[in-house]
Amino acid sequence: MSRPEHLAPPEIFYNDDEARKYTQNSRIIDIQVKMSERAVELLLLPDDTPCYLLDIGCGSGLSGSVLEDQGHYWVGMDISSAMLDVAVEREIEGDLALTDMGQGVPFRAGSFDGAVSISALQWLCNADKTSHKPVQRMYKFFSSLYACLSRSARAVFQFYPENSEQMELVTAQAMKAGFYGGVVVDYPNSAKAKKFFLVLMTGGSMPLPQALGTDQDSRGVSYAARKEQARKNKGKPLKHSREWILMKKARMRRQEKETRADSKYTGRKRSGRF
Repeated sequence: MSRPEHLAPPEIFYNDDEARKYTQNSRIIDIQVKMSERAVELLLLPDDTPCYLLDIGCGSGLSGSVLEDQGHYWVGMDISSAMLDVAVEREIEGDLALTDMGQGVPFRAGSFDGAVSISALQWLCNADKTSHKPVQRMYKFFSSLYACLSRSARAVFQFYPENSEQMELVTAQAMKAGFYGGVVVDYPNSAKAKKFFLVLMTGGSMPLPQALGTDQDSRGVSYAARKEQARKNKGKPLKHSREWILMKKARMRRQEKETRADSKYTGRKRSGRF
């Protein structure tokens, strides 16, 4: 099966038909939501504090809906006008910018508390035009992203590297631009559930988060055991899960604080793994 980035440039591949099909596919929605939730978890944002986030390659706003559900404000950028048109029709709350990430991130220095990106980074590795030089485009993107983040912020990219050389190339350009960090591979031994997250830090070198699906998580217990413990812990849901978000919103409403309405993505039943 051909990779989408080998078929056409993103602004052409995601035309009107593909954008609507992408946004209406329940399987795609479920996968996007789960990967977005994991990306937010890897950002290590402060609890109960709304943050201003950048969604890179936001598409029709599926990942942005997750940011909204968790109480954050966001700006989305994407190269596909068809995808952004669908996002507008969906009445998402984030601001949108039609932008080629390879030409840089067009926002003021220090604007964002963090950034997420779902399934977009690998498109930068292609030379879709004779003028495109992937290494230069990657460096332009990462250096401009570094500039627009606060000095304590993180950026998390879920992406699909084609091979180890491509993964090393992307990571090297991010480090050259000033970031610290590396790649976290969740469920590394599963062909179906395996997911790559490039975790970048602006505030100095820190240990990378523990990957899911390994023998031990960051607390020294298996991820499955951690979820089971969360269920037993006085009924408290796992942090950043849909149940956790709904409980947090209910508490804010009882305190008569301004709270976003629940979206259909918050209410989607979560089943299976990534």
